Amino acid sequence: MDGQRFRQATAGGFGLSGPVPRDVVVLLAVVLATFSLRFFEATQPLHALLGLSSDSWRSGFLWQLGTYLFTGVGTPGIWFLIELLILFLFVRTVFYQLGRRGFWRWLILIGVTCGLVAVLVDVVASALVGSVPNAFLLMQGQHMLLVLTIAAFATMNRDATILLFFVLPVQAKWFLLLELLFAFMGFLSTHDLAGFVGLCSAVGLTFVYLGGGFGGGGWRQLWLRLQERWLRRRLKRMRRRRGLRLVDEEEPSRPDDWVH
Repeated sequence: MDGQRFRQATAGGFGLSGPVPRDVVVLLAVVLATFSLRFFEATQPLHALLGLSSDSWRSGFLWQLGTYLFTGVGTPGIWFLIELLILFLFVRTVFYQLGRRGFWRWLILIGVTCGLVAVLVDVVASALVGSVPNAFLLMQGQHMLLVLTIAAFATMNRDATILLFFVLPVQAKWFLLLELLFAFMGFLSTHDLAGFVGLCSAVGLTFVYLGGGFGGGGWRQLWLRLQERWLRRRLKRMRRRRGLRLVDEEEPSRPDDWVH
């Protein structure tokens, strides 16, 4: 993305100033509210039902594939607040760039897909080695949201500069690799294979979906190509069945061939 387009897309400002979309406020509020559920005895079971777990496939809790993204995890403290701050910065910018409909379509589609991939990994791992501890720990709540939104920002604003740890200037495109590296470090610490694969899927699918793959057009360009091929084949079938003549755009037309 060139500098002019980046400035237009981030008119709200990549920082704490500027307008804040209502959707971003609601998203952060939901993460904070669900995070708070786990610290009260009466609401702990509800938090467990919202977060992604092995019960997703063992007990048929399919709704967790759609709720785990918004179920905050961690311990109360400054680090959780810092995660929310970083999430706010990236979510707001990505929201401005994709628009409301595009933002939610991307977030839900990729989030649910990554959840399915992680569940499949957990199913296979459980079949091979039995019960797997810490399954999905790495990709719960704000952790997955951070990975998704940073990957989206890095894909759409490759030449932008981000201060890593608020200190080191790094081009945004390198954050795609850094996210994979951080996910691997988390895997070494937790042995959460399902969560690790889920995070890697989030980075890869976001890169493809938002324009990093298929020749720079992303899934949208691939879908348009498939539609074009389908229409061409349908026109050919119609021509054979009904004896229609389709004029090629490159074929020179002659006035005598047409009736006005």
